[in-house]
Amino acid sequence: MDFKSLIGRGSGFWQSAKGVGPIMLDLWAGLQTVGWVFWQLLKPIGKLSWKGLQYWPFWKRVFLHGSSVAFFLSIAFFLGLFSITRTTTPDKDVDLWSINRPASVTVLDKDGELIGIRGSHYGDPVPLDELPDYVVATFVSTEDRRFYGHSGFDLRGLARAALTNIRAGRMREGASTITQQLARNLFLSADKTVTRKLKELHLAIWLEARYSKEEILSLYLNRTYLGSGAYGVEAASQIYYNKSARELTLPEAALLAGLPKAPSTLSPTVNFEGAARRATEVIDNLVETKKIDKRSAALAKLAPPNLEMTNLNADFGYAVDHVLIQTANILDGINEDIVISTTLSTEVQRMAVAAVRETLTEETDLLGAEQAALIAFGNEGNLLAMVGGRSYDDSQFNRATQAMRQPGSVFKPFVFLAALENGMHTRTLFIDQPTIVEGWRPRNYTGDYRGPMRMIDAMAQSVNSVAVQVSETVGREKVIEAARRLGVTHKLIEHPSVALGSYEVTLNEITSSYLPFAREGLSATPYSLLRVENRQGELLYEYMPTQETDLFDKTTSQDMTHLMHQVMLSGTGRRASLGKRDAAGKTGTTNDWKDAWFVGYTAQMTAGTWVGNDENRSMEEVTGGTLPAQIWQKFMLAAHDKLEMKPLPGATPAKAGSEVIRLVEYYNGLSEDFRTASYAQQQEMPRQSRSLFNKAEETDPTTSNDQPEESKKKRGWWPFGQRG
Repeated sequence: MDFKSLIGRGSGFWQSAKGVGPIMLDLWAGLQTVGWVFWQLLKPIGKLSWKGLQYWPFWKRVFLHGSSVAFFLSIAFFLGLFSITRTTTPDKDVDLWSINRPASVTVLDKDGELIGIRGSHYGDPVPLDELPDYVVATFVSTEDRRFYGHSGFDLRGLARAALTNIRAGRMREGASTITQQLARNLFLSADKTVTRKLKELHLAIWLEARYSKEEILSLYLNRTYLGSGAYGVEAASQIYYNKSARELTLPEAALLAGLPKAPSTLSPTVNFEGAARRATEVIDNLVETKKIDKRSAALAKLAPPNLEMTNLNADFGYAVDHVLIQTANILDGINEDIVISTTLSTEVQRMAVAAVRETLTEETDLLGAEQAALIAFGNEGNLLAMVGGRSYDDSQFNRATQAMRQPGSVFKPFVFLAALENGMHTRTLFIDQPTIVEGWRPRNYTGDYRGPMRMIDAMAQSVNSVAVQVSETVGREKVIEAARRLGVTHKLIEHPSVALGSYEVTLNEITSSYLPFAREGLSATPYSLLRVENRQGELLYEYMPTQETDLFDKTTSQDMTHLMHQVMLSGTGRRASLGKRDAAGKTGTTNDWKDAWFVGYTAQMTAGTWVGNDENRSMEEVTGGTLPAQIWQKFMLAAHDKLEMKPLPGATPAKAGSEVIRLVEYYNGLSEDFRTASYAQQQEMPRQSRSLFNKAEETDPTTSNDQPEESKKKRGWWPFGQRG
């Protein structure tokens, strides 16, 4: 920046002129001219008197030189002061309630109750006449006793503070007035420099010239920092006492009035004893200024305030973080104070937190089940609760939305949905048997095979071999398409293992993908925001319902619910049963027990749970039907306690027809006959032939390279065998 532009930066009336730089240069030149003329006048006098000046008494020469130095120093001082005032004077229309204030975000639940604050905590401004008299008196008596008698700075107070500090031998009393403190809080940093102090004095005078004492005091009480992220008496009262500043008692007010001296070190959350000692000093100040008598002071000291702090992060931390991310994405950042109204339910959220905490214990830690997550939606897609881990204070990583994990068998409903949409039905028969697809051999959790079974039984018992056969019959691409249609967005590849949930998703993603099952095939877009407003009440965002579409028909929906209802009735998810309330769901367990899941729904709510650990270590045989099902059941029973019993279409017990039973028994008997005949045949073989036969039986097809290329490429399975 050149000299002209530096001088030409606007201040006062010069800002209205276009040629600011030239004008300032002309003024500067004029001053130089005046100085030169002044010097020319002094030169003759100096020549005539220099000889005599040598004989002046010493003190006269000191006075003369001192006067000259003082003159030039005063010019420098006033030029510096002019520079400071020119650069620090605020605009006349500045908003002192919001200037230089970091953005504060207030998050409310669906009923308008506070569930979280991010950034600095600013309470709503409280007028002075709504505060108890002793609240105002505690601050004035402690911070600026002559507040009503000065014009921004107090020379008497400065002298008194200096004398007090000299007597004490330490910095005991400050000299900044309330107006100066307000100026510093609004416009300046906390740097302890002469320049900052001069700016502070100038701004204090500026405030006093434009605002009344009541307005200045109100600004101070509502914007001064009082520790723990709280700005103003209202915010501090809410944080420390869980009530409004209008309801403060004298001891409570005294504690708050002692905090401006050192809000971080005296914050009662980190140094309650120090804050309490400071509060007694404040009460003594009230006695000295005759605001209260000694008896009232003694009673106040005998009844120190009790903190009633509510740690909102303990219950709502993960959910609030999620809401803030959604808001920032919608608004393209957060640059002002906003209030977010959400779909979250305080009651349901606390039930979710309790279910996780009560299920995860020291005993489950020994099993490797160290973390858990839970998410719950209303069946319209509205987020009701979110728990991202065991403790938000210990870890802010949200395992409900950020952790990518293999879903295992909770992915199978998309496989069976594709089957139902492509001509199969819940009673279609498959053979649970060793299956090889492109050299890959899926294995059942139990390690054994049960022969012929219906799709409904394969779902209930979570039989892997049948799920793969179903996927290969209808086509992997159709399975992936079904998953995508319902809301799975992460990477899925047409590998045979896709049927068993081998590709990673989040709990949020997989749970919201179950919503169409609960809605009889209707689509549902998950959402957590209702509206966003700024502090002035201006609407920045409001939720608008999306257009619903039929993702699959009601018959298919009821069949899917019928399939998953058996999981909870007689299958792997029995521990999640809600008793007489209709429900459907699916368990999931990944290889080596690294992840365990349960996702399910009722006619009113859809929820999902995950259990595991952050190191991705194997657990001690923790399956989706154990801890996740228990968390899900505990949460859903509590969340539905006051809800009416609503039927879930399709949630009925499966009935096995007599012909099916006879057919299964026939094939089981036939299989036994084959095993008996095979054993007898081996006994009649020559030893050499028998050893070759056994060797062939023991060969693992997954590692064999002797399979014809044609057989490796075959895909698709029909009931009772491989399609030829």
